[in-house]
Amino acid sequence: MSNVEKSLKEITEKYAKDSGRLMDILIDVQSEFGCISKEAVSVIASELKISEVDVIQTRSFYHFFTEKPVGKYAVYINNSVTSGFFGMKDVVDEFEKQSGVKFGETTSDGLITLKYTACIGMSDQEPAALINSVVFTNLNRDKVRKLIAEMREGKNVQDMVTEYGDGNNTHPLVKSMVKNNIRKAGKVCLGEYTAGAGMNKAFSMSPADVINQVKDSNLRGRGGAGFPTGLKWMYCSNESGEKFVLCNADEGEPGTFKDRVLLTERAQQMFEGMAIAGYAIGSNKGIIYLRSEYLYLKKYLENVLDEMRKNNLLGNNILSKGFDFDIRIQLGAGAYVCGEESALIESSEGKRGEPRNRPPFPVQKGYKNKPSIINNVETFCSATKIIENGAEWYKSMGTNESAGTKLLSISGDCNNPGVYEVEWGLTIKEMLDMVGATDVQAVQVAGPSGTCISPSQFDKKIAMEDLPTGGSMIVIGKNRDLLKDVVHNFMEFFEDESCGSCVTCRSFNMILTRQIEKVIEGRAIKSDIKNMQDWSAIVTKTSRCGLGQTSANPVRTTIQNFRELYESKTKDAEYHSDFDMDKAILESCEAVGREPKLHE
Repeated sequence: MSNVEKSLKEITEKYAKDSGRLMDILIDVQSEFGCISKEAVSVIASELKISEVDVIQTRSFYHFFTEKPVGKYAVYINNSVTSGFFGMKDVVDEFEKQSGVKFGETTSDGLITLKYTACIGMSDQEPAALINSVVFTNLNRDKVRKLIAEMREGKNVQDMVTEYGDGNNTHPLVKSMVKNNIRKAGKVCLGEYTAGAGMNKAFSMSPADVINQVKDSNLRGRGGAGFPTGLKWMYCSNESGEKFVLCNADEGEPGTFKDRVLLTERAQQMFEGMAIAGYAIGSNKGIIYLRSEYLYLKKYLENVLDEMRKNNLLGNNILSKGFDFDIRIQLGAGAYVCGEESALIESSEGKRGEPRNRPPFPVQKGYKNKPSIINNVETFCSATKIIENGAEWYKSMGTNESAGTKLLSISGDCNNPGVYEVEWGLTIKEMLDMVGATDVQAVQVAGPSGTCISPSQFDKKIAMEDLPTGGSMIVIGKNRDLLKDVVHNFMEFFEDESCGSCVTCRSFNMILTRQIEKVIEGRAIKSDIKNMQDWSAIVTKTSRCGLGQTSANPVRTTIQNFRELYESKTKDAEYHSDFDMDKAILESCEAVGREPKLHE
């Protein structure tokens, strides 16, 4: 047995040769060997008693899994909109100049690999990159030259971090240069937190009363869809058998980073919310799905879980109340679609992150086909404070239809990018004043899958009944090319991130991207605008998951709100084809000895 085979078998044994933990196995293999080779696929399949195809289809789905080895230093630079705003092209140019290779390539000595990746949750401190999963922010040419020089010296990546951010970013298990950039703390998620207070209160109530308290609070899911949290918990509680609580920490929406801050500063509050949910629905098992881009927080989060177990806030007989509940961390591997709850479940089970058909819904058949609830980080943090302080306290904030507070991730062309906890009902104009934004051309509400609004709409309110958002708010200054710098970037993102399951999502996002390029280059005609509107409607109506249903929004909402911009870049002409059918078939007819049938 070779040393490689021995190591591979040890990795599978670490996870009890459970095919449901295939994601963890592949993550460990990628980390140890720099790739998941054909040999690795064969050994893993044999040890887990599954087909090689099962392993390959999972490996091929995720951005951070590779079949061929990456360099000793794997550089993944974020190519999102805000990165482009603040100097990504210069950073890319300097990386290529100093390394001697282009992005998508590896140096001949195997030292450095350069790759692009989607938003890594650092939109408030761009340009940013991951180097062997270590985060580097606010990059410029000087910093790149220094990083490449240290790579050539063989320096450990973590040792290249010489400055640390604030709060728990300085924790010995984090040691990150990431900054929290908390600009405004509200009363719910970023207010005062007393460990265990929410759980103590919950355990003095019946599970049904806990659910009713959450229902009465009007807490709606903070991931973007806004489904009433209490109803979700109630539906799941009515199911029988083993149940699961899943936390969605896969915030992949470009421009969103508020969950990153909660994971750093309010991890225990989030875990407590998961335990309260477990008590309410009758579950003793929790899973937090952590996006791969936040791997730098994993050891710290494991430590928080260990401390909670030591303090009897997790594990067996929590707070001596006879309730058992524990949580494990499941890492992703780079796939935006895994933010969709059923795709997240598939990924957690070791599969491709392809959304499921519904019904049945996760509350009926979720993780391992057992009833499951899935809420995001902010939702669980909110639930903890609601149980502690009561539904009426929570409803005293926000609007009638949107109770409580909302964490906004604000980035782009403003003086003070960062995280703001505000009450629902704030207008866009008030938000722009708050962050110090002037000369604003547009605001992208709720990330690429949301709405791009013009100044005529800045009196609209940030609320589920007016402008709903999962948190991402990108300010776009008048100096930006809206179509080239923003819309085209977003459409390339959706083209790349589509799982490919739905024909319309797979095909029309590519077509819409090419159409935007025609508009930008001045090659489009007026009918192209109508075509884009029609195709956008098709994608929205025929895709089965939230990604596809919103993927055309960058085109659809900018045509709707910035029509004059499109019209100014298109020709007022009708389509005319110079294609000559007779001429086209002449050569083929001669080849087979047939007379061409001429068209009149």
